[in-house]
Amino acid sequence: MDNKVRTRHRRKIIVTLLIILLCMVMLVGRLFYVMIIKSVYYLELAEELHERERSIKAARGRILDTNGVVLADNKTVCTISVIHSQITDKEAVIDMLSKELGLSEDEVRKRVEKVSSIERVKANVEKEVGDKIRAYNMDGVKVDEDYKRFYPYGTLASKVLGFTGADNQGIVGLESKYEGVLAGENGYILTLTDAWGVELNGSEEKRSEPVAGSDLYISIDYNIQSYAQQLAEKTLTQKGAKSVSIIVMNPQNGEIMAMTNAPEYDLNNPYVLNTEQEVNSSNKMDLLNNMWRNFCINDTYEPGSIFKIVTATAALEEGVVSLDDRFSCIGHATVADRRIRCHKTTGHGTQTFTETVMNSCNPAFIEWGRRVGTEKFFSYMNRLGLLGKTGIDLPGEAGTIVHKKENVKEVELATMSFGQSFQITAIQMLRAASSVINGGNLVTPHFAVKSVDSDGQTVAEYNYEIQAGAISKETSDKMRTVLEQVVESGGGNKAYIAGFSIGGKTATSQKLPRSAKKYVSSFVGFAPVENPKIIAMCIIDEPQGVYYGGTIAAPVIKELYENVLPYLEINGD
Repeated sequence: MDNKVRTRHRRKIIVTLLIILLCMVMLVGRLFYVMIIKSVYYLELAEELHERERSIKAARGRILDTNGVVLADNKTVCTISVIHSQITDKEAVIDMLSKELGLSEDEVRKRVEKVSSIERVKANVEKEVGDKIRAYNMDGVKVDEDYKRFYPYGTLASKVLGFTGADNQGIVGLESKYEGVLAGENGYILTLTDAWGVELNGSEEKRSEPVAGSDLYISIDYNIQSYAQQLAEKTLTQKGAKSVSIIVMNPQNGEIMAMTNAPEYDLNNPYVLNTEQEVNSSNKMDLLNNMWRNFCINDTYEPGSIFKIVTATAALEEGVVSLDDRFSCIGHATVADRRIRCHKTTGHGTQTFTETVMNSCNPAFIEWGRRVGTEKFFSYMNRLGLLGKTGIDLPGEAGTIVHKKENVKEVELATMSFGQSFQITAIQMLRAASSVINGGNLVTPHFAVKSVDSDGQTVAEYNYEIQAGAISKETSDKMRTVLEQVVESGGGNKAYIAGFSIGGKTATSQKLPRSAKKYVSSFVGFAPVENPKIIAMCIIDEPQGVYYGGTIAAPVIKELYENVLPYLEINGD
């Protein structure tokens, strides 16, 4: 028995020794891994534990108009932070920061007493306040200079430019679209500290300088934008409308000279609503999103009679009608089982093709659309860019809402022929009209022209696709002549300016549901007729009282052109 006991005892000792040996081997292996294989990694980690990093914000690139007027700039501000381990008089720091920053004592105390390497108390502090805090020279209080976006003209082109967030990142508009161009690269300051986070006296700071973002030059002209915006605001008030939009573009290359959507909002205070509405926590964000929306690209609408430009173009291009053809309007047209009336219920009588456009005669366009046919009708919508997005360089562009081609029967084709029963964006309609009057080239509407670095060197020039041959030059020439007659003697005569050759088309479309009796009034006009250099569109959403496009929208473009055409040195030739 004694031998058995001794044997068991020896086995236990051996097992114990083996376990101890195995643990030692594992420990040595772990030490080898940590000290040899991962030595560089842990050395870097140890250094990081004794370094405090503070960011140096890069200056955001400016946004400038076509003439170099600064539309979005930077303003020097300060970021106030505290370093818990360095504070020697906690109560004095709390009292001072609370007073100078206008914050509650509890809020400041929470930051000051938080045990962290560095705690931000407040950002975007005015430089004068930051300088005052720095002058106290209190231990543990850091004042770093930073940049805040500043818009010199407040509301100017707010729904195009957009704005930036708390960290200077683009939120909407061009600020968001060209974030990669404007943002730049932040720098940093590294400060050596001891194990308790206290900065070491005499240690040298490591500093990486920030790289400023590039400036963005855009096609907007400050003067044209300012005048268009004033007109839109005036019209909004006079007509009691929901909104008023104006777009001014070069029809030859798609450069947008102005785009305004009244009411605009203050870019320096983008979270302050621009209308008096009942606001609560559940609806404020919806109201803000609606305020920031750009109707010209984010929303669709039924274009109404302006779309007759497309139907007329398709009919001429297909040869199913000529300028000499005549059409007799009796005040309505019967399509399948429906009677569709003309706006002149007594009828226009016998008209030439040009007169049908001048009179904006619905029955005539129903006939022109029928002759073109559904297949070709959709083909021309596509060729003129109305079935796809324009590719404009702003985020959130909406797309076309239209019947599937196979579902378009007689009635649907008839209503589409005069601009109802489908929806497009304003910028799509303006692009299509540009193609009709510029010789048949489908342009890409855009803002960005070039980006330039802080040394004034061009970083990039932006080029945009122009698709030739959407329609023939011959048809384009005919349509310009026809549309000139609309302004000289037809429904667009309130846009006529003596001494200038202007072409255009009016529209009055009824919103859904039709029973609501709400309308969208619009007019598109271009000049000069022989060689168009400018095209502009005015859209008045839900005007009160008189709502006909020829009566209230055409005069807006006339007033715009009375100022803009001489400014651009565009005459009637």
